[in-house]
Amino acid sequence: MNAPNRTLSAMAITSLVAGLLGWTLMPWLGSLLAIVTGHLARAEIRREPDALDGDGFAVAGLVLGYTMLASTLLAIIIVLAFFGGLAALFAWAATIH
Repeated sequence: MNAPNRTLSAMAITSLVAGLLGWTLMPWLGSLLAIVTGHLARAEIRREPDALDGDGFAVAGLVLGYTMLASTLLAIIIVLAFFGGLAALFAWAATIH
């Protein structure tokens, strides 16, 4: 009945907090920090599974970081495609007259 004392990984907490900051105050920097610290935390937890806990926090930080970066890149691609299409349309319209 004696459960081993497992401490929460500081890197996992950092990943989660940075992931949340990536969606609010520091979009790119927070997301990148969440991804880096999330991977480091998962590796740290795998190395010492009896001493460290917090894999869920690390995974949540990774998910937040990757989804923020992916959604921002998708938005940039959509904006560029939209304005590129408008430029092509205006260029085509100028050749008609």
